[in-house]
Amino acid sequence: MSLELKTPRDVQRELAGRFKARRLAMNLTQEGLAARSGVSWSSLKRFEHTGLIALDGLIRLALVLGCLADFDRVCVDGGAGLASKSLDELLSKPKSRLKGRLK
Repeated sequence: MSLELKTPRDVQRELAGRFKARRLAMNLTQEGLAARSGVSWSSLKRFEHTGLIALDGLIRLALVLGCLADFDRVCVDGGAGLASKSLDELLSKPKSRLKGRLK
């Protein structure tokens, strides 16, 4: 198990860097990507420089850049998939919480 400590800011900047690299690999300008995605050019520019963007804008960019499926792996259980579990294992799993108790 690796322990990697990143701040939210680090994650934002790395993500912005990967999006920019993908945009450049597809030979798109900022203006071109903005027009295709419906994200304003100023929002895209800010994202690439600071890592800040609204979630819907990030998803639109991912759609145009062909990496929308990557969002399927965000915040999923790191364990084995359902296909590798027996029926007994699935039935014995405690139900997940629908609400939190702490404020």
